[in-house]
Amino acid sequence: MDVLACIKRVPDTGASIVLTDDEQGIDTSNLGFTMSPHEECAIEEAVQQIETHGGSATVLTLGPEEATEQLRTGLAMEADGATLLATEGEEWSARATADAIAEEVLAEGDGGVGYDLLLFGNESSDAANYQVGVRVAKELGLPVVAGVKTLDVEDGTATAKREISGGEEVYEVDLPAVVTVKEGINEPRYASMRARMQARKQSVDQSTPDHGDHPGTMEKIRLEAPEQDDSRAEILGEGPEAAPDVVEVLEDEVGVL
Repeated sequence: MDVLACIKRVPDTGASIVLTDDEQGIDTSNLGFTMSPHEECAIEEAVQQIETHGGSATVLTLGPEEATEQLRTGLAMEADGATLLATEGEEWSARATADAIAEEVLAEGDGGVGYDLLLFGNESSDAANYQVGVRVAKELGLPVVAGVKTLDVEDGTATAKREISGGEEVYEVDLPAVVTVKEGINEPRYASMRARMQARKQSVDQSTPDHGDHPGTMEKIRLEAPEQDDSRAEILGEGPEAAPDVVEVLEDEVGVL
């Protein structure tokens, strides 16, 4: 069984975002990067499936050369191989990204889908557009289940469950298939310092995808950073004596009473 886990290099959660002067990008000079929590779970799920069924787990990303840092984190989490679809660092649309991933999958499979299971995070922590996994499935003509919190594979069939209000939905799809997973499907393993050092010695496959033409896609005008809230918390008091002040704030400032 061969599994592909696709990830994205994103700014550290909670980092202060500063835009470039032309408002067309993010100033990354003092910004740390990581991968989305959903995608950490995708890598962990890929490795767990291989531990159960045998085979190989590969982690893949589309991004600049610096994204090899996130790929090596995947290798340190015990993925068997890593592939970088190298770009100049510009943000690709979900459609262009999906096309590039689908082309790489077909190239690796000599024209067919060489993986039994393709795993994605349900959405990235920066754009959160929920698009790439679904679009890859469409390009490859594969079944897809999104928002999965439980995944079992047996005899060429994947049973995927996702939570809904008051219960869960259960899907059975034949492999190969695409599944987008949510944080909580598993507990990602900690990559030890020794594993990280060993991952630095492993090779990362690299190719340069063609961005292609995607007519009809949206055009970016500019980026806007959200306003910073520098207000301070005001302590109204302690115990029952503070209740009148709380009621006054809810009535006059919040308007909920």
